[in-house]
Amino acid sequence: MTRNRERTLVICGHGMVAQRFLEELVARPLATRLNIIVFNGESRPAYNRIQLSALLSGDADEGSLTLKPGDWFSRHGIRVHCGESVSAIDRQSQTVTTTTGRIQRYDRLVIATGSRPGRLGLPGEDLPGVTQFRDFDDTCHLIEQSRTRKRAVVVGGGFLGLEAAAGLLRRGVAVTVLHRSSHLLNRQLDPTGGNLLADALRAKGMEILTSTSPVQFLGRDGVRAVQLSDQTVLSTDLVVVATGIVPNRELAQAAGLDCGRGIRVDRQLRTSDPRIHALGECCELDDETFGLVEPGYQQARVLAEVLADDASSASYRRSVIATRLKISDVPVFSCGLQAPDDSTESLVWQDFETGGYSHLIIRDNRLVGAILVGDTSQGPWYQELIADNANIARFRAQLPFGRQFCEAAA
Repeated sequence: MTRNRERTLVICGHGMVAQRFLEELVARPLATRLNIIVFNGESRPAYNRIQLSALLSGDADEGSLTLKPGDWFSRHGIRVHCGESVSAIDRQSQTVTTTTGRIQRYDRLVIATGSRPGRLGLPGEDLPGVTQFRDFDDTCHLIEQSRTRKRAVVVGGGFLGLEAAAGLLRRGVAVTVLHRSSHLLNRQLDPTGGNLLADALRAKGMEILTSTSPVQFLGRDGVRAVQLSDQTVLSTDLVVVATGIVPNRELAQAAGLDCGRGIRVDRQLRTSDPRIHALGECCELDDETFGLVEPGYQQARVLAEVLADDASSASYRRSVIATRLKISDVPVFSCGLQAPDDSTESLVWQDFETGGYSHLIIRDNRLVGAILVGDTSQGPWYQELIADNANIARFRAQLPFGRQFCEAAA
């Protein structure tokens, strides 16, 4: 069906957040008046990156990662160009140039270029066998490498590093995790929770070395060893670097848009050029960047409302975000404050038989933080209490035991 399109909307990037933005957009009448064009640097349309760890471990197949079938885009009149990214923005002529040399005019432009893995800047980092775990191609490469590589060192004990380590372990590779902090998932867990997770992973055969980091990768035609800060040398034939992400701001920066660590936006996701917006991991708001998908989903909804109505007052306000993970079948939940301070109190519960652990942080009879390892079933309720700033005085003593006990006490 042919529609008359009044304005052209160009989207740079097609990750999970860009796809959610498209879904939010087509749910509004505005979409029938837009000529929507997506330039996607990856070889396939948006897919579920959260499931990459399941693909690596063999618990998912490629087809299960698909977010929308191909006919969804054609039904909504959306053109997606895979394997073709935007290489330059000309703000004066309101055009973008792609890696194929295509020049496309836009009325509105959305930059959703995501992020890339951070580099360590160490000697030997460019050796064959030193790789990363970030996208579909990285995952396929690791699967291929696991068929011939016997030992792997994963640098980084955050969730990406641990998911890579767990997947490789499931494929029969001996894995050592290096983490410079004193405990795993130090941005989500307290020391006790991080140590309990490490114990559970060691029991599954993973080697964990905390408070240590590499100083160089050794080898000639490929990586053969990792030298640590204490001069220990670990033999290996595969290294996965997973030490954080860097927002992809270069496209915007080259176009003269205001950038910090990411592309600076206001609460309506506008950049310093009001015809250009940015959202997801590439953007920065109030000196904060975003490494989780949930804030990006919230931004996608706001931006769809803004583009649907020029007079819209919709604005992005970050809500309470929870981290829910399952590392090698060990559930982890974290929400709100992760470390107590002088104005908080802690309720700690631990089941030494099952390994279950909860650390609830309270300020003025309000729950402000929750860390769970093992049994995380109460996590969503704790998140609700934190978001609602609920007074928990009536059932404070029962709080570690969950909602059912608290409702009975109240």
